Amino acid sequence: MDRTLSPLRKAAMGGLLVGATLVGGAVGATLVGSAGAQTDPTSDTTATTDSSTDATTATAPAHDPSLGGHQANGITETLLTGDDADKATAAALAAVPGGTVERVESDAEGDAFEAHMTDADGNPVTVKLDESFGLVTVEQGR
Repeated sequence: MDRTLSPLRKAAMGGLLVGATLVGGAVGATLVGSAGAQTDPTSDTTATTDSSTDATTATAPAHDPSLGGHQANGITETLLTGDDADKATAAALAAVPGGTVERVESDAEGDAFEAHMTDADGNPVTVKLDESFGLVTVEQGR
């Protein structure tokens, strides 16, 4: 059995190898070129935003404690207004001299009212008050 290739067979095999190389190179270049086009940092693309928001995909904004509405024990706290706010503020300032009242509200954790404050040293405190705006306790922190 002769294991040598005829010149015609050699030429055919060489042609097939060259053709396969060219096709493979073209496919590879196309894939690399399209990937590069998608990640090119110098390309000029403008992001568009849709001003309409689907309620099912919108995220709820973070709770703003200054607006009240904290919930505990199935009770929603409400901000105090008018005379009640004035009385709670005065009682809280008497309990924490030099402090600053951030908000006064009903209390969902057992007392009638509470005042969220910062004491004279800048530490957060919560002043708990009874129904008559009398001091129950001053708690450190929120």
